Amino acid sequence: MQQNAPEPVPYWRLSAFYFSFFGLLGALFPYWSLYLKSLGFSAADIGLLLALPMVTKIIAPNLWGWLADHTGKRLMIIRLGALLSCLCFAGIFISQQFWVVAFVMVGYSFFWNAVLPQQEVVTTSFLRETPENYSRVRLWGSIGFIIFVLGSGAWFDRHSIDGLPIIGFLLLAAIFITSLVVPSPRRQHHQLPSQRFLQVLTQPVVVAFFVAGMLMQLSHGIYYSFFSLYMESQHYSRGMIGVLWSVGVVAEVALFMVMHRLLPRFGVRGIMAACLLLATIRWLLIGYFPQYLLLLVIAQSFHAFTFGAYHAAGIDCIRRLFEPGNQGKAQALYSAFCLGLGGAIGSWLGGLVWDYRALLAFEVGALACFIAMFVIWFRLKDSRL
Repeated sequence: MQQNAPEPVPYWRLSAFYFSFFGLLGALFPYWSLYLKSLGFSAADIGLLLALPMVTKIIAPNLWGWLADHTGKRLMIIRLGALLSCLCFAGIFISQQFWVVAFVMVGYSFFWNAVLPQQEVVTTSFLRETPENYSRVRLWGSIGFIIFVLGSGAWFDRHSIDGLPIIGFLLLAAIFITSLVVPSPRRQHHQLPSQRFLQVLTQPVVVAFFVAGMLMQLSHGIYYSFFSLYMESQHYSRGMIGVLWSVGVVAEVALFMVMHRLLPRFGVRGIMAACLLLATIRWLLIGYFPQYLLLLVIAQSFHAFTFGAYHAAGIDCIRRLFEPGNQGKAQALYSAFCLGLGGAIGSWLGGLVWDYRALLAFEVGALACFIAMFVIWFRLKDSRL
């Protein structure tokens, strides 16, 4: 009887990890290019340095995902990755020469990008009985992002941006410390899957899931790279641009608080299709009506669905389509193929069409999501879902 009792979920320890992880993203993502500029690097140097973490995001999660599934030592790999990312990042305090900074960005991101996919497997293992509660844990990542993106911006309005590496190092240390207090799921043990990973990947429903995810993130790659530039071309102040960025993440937090009710009611397929439809509308609103602040706020609030709800449904989809012994590799492939490659292609495509016609970049994003919506609706059909 004791063995059948539900396993307690370490809610606050899991939440602390997500808070630290996405807090680092909020602190570094908007301001790291400004820090590199303060070091005297050219625009070409900055572009190359910012591309390096994206390259490691395509490669690293798959290598570490295979190791985690092969050994079953998932928590050990999370902790080792967090520690090594912290140590590599410390190199920024030794020298700020180009090749040293390049080494720092490759080293820390190689390990940092490997941590989250494995943490997602641990979290879903604890939530095996109530997977819809994933969003209630993950929302603390969004809260961390908001706090550090706004807090860092306010700090750097009054102080030198030279202090950014200190904030980054402290948050990397926090990721390592919180990984130490996350316990191992009681029922998590090394399981050999009944099917080879490549066999599962060739299933039509799995192909549809990854293709749609890549197209969704392609559109977000355009958004992340060019939204601020587009708003600046429409004569919005940088302060207002920051507020518009924050609107999306605040809406995402609100959505995560009710996602545990939406997922059982509407199902993975319905939610993902609806999110892709809203993403199509979002990019068209931004592209065609940038002069109307109210429409921009509405479009930005759709981030709750285009990223938050879609990601939560995607995590549950991986849990359903892949056996435990394959989930580490599946999470890693999702991170690499959808978030990494999809985002990189979107940024690249956006850059190709930007000088020709800025609006076209957002039209490309809308088209990608519109196609993905049909992929999900007609191909994401399986009894496991």
